[in-house]
Amino acid sequence: MKKNMAFVGMFGSGKTEIAINMAIKLAKEGKNVALADLDYVSPYFRSREKKPLMEEFGIKVIVPPGKYVWADTPIIPPETFGILSNKKITAILDVGGEEDGIAVLGYLKAFMKNTAVYFVINTKRPFTDTVENIIKYYEKLRNRAKVDFDYIVSNTNLGSETTEEIIKEGEEIVEEVSKRTGVPVAFTAVPSFLKDCDCKFEKFVLERYMELPW
Repeated sequence: MKKNMAFVGMFGSGKTEIAINMAIKLAKEGKNVALADLDYVSPYFRSREKKPLMEEFGIKVIVPPGKYVWADTPIIPPETFGILSNKKITAILDVGGEEDGIAVLGYLKAFMKNTAVYFVINTKRPFTDTVENIIKYYEKLRNRAKVDFDYIVSNTNLGSETTEEIIKEGEEIVEEVSKRTGVPVAFTAVPSFLKDCDCKFEKFVLERYMELPW
């Protein structure tokens, strides 16, 4: 298994929530974890908003410096290169969605030999509601990033209205995407209130840390 993890996906995929949950989970297991927020595309859901919370778990959170912390510009903090290379640190990258946001992976490519890239899918979002749409954006993002995607994550949800049926419907679509692309499904993310649901793939239970902006 590779040392580091990068989470990518279209807007609304839930990649930021998964990145935060994964960082906290690994920190609780005793790992030395660092999370780099490389999302400069989404103005609403950024892991840097939960920097104090993650620091309580001993997680090093890397964000753009000073006045650039909330800037919508492609800034890669220099520490990012260090955590990817440091054998003692498990690095987690929260990468911006869309084609412009994911381009940062191209700049990091030389440092990502020990990093697995996870493509997060929420089939309840307009751009990723069908197998064909998902594969179209999968190819666009992968070509833009100039790196291969190692795993797919099924994260189909409608927030607090999510049901077990919704999760299972998403898994069926994601499974077909996996078959067509040859990229394996790493896990299915489920909200904590459905932690006992019967999933087709390995289950990763999510706590909600990101608040809705409305």
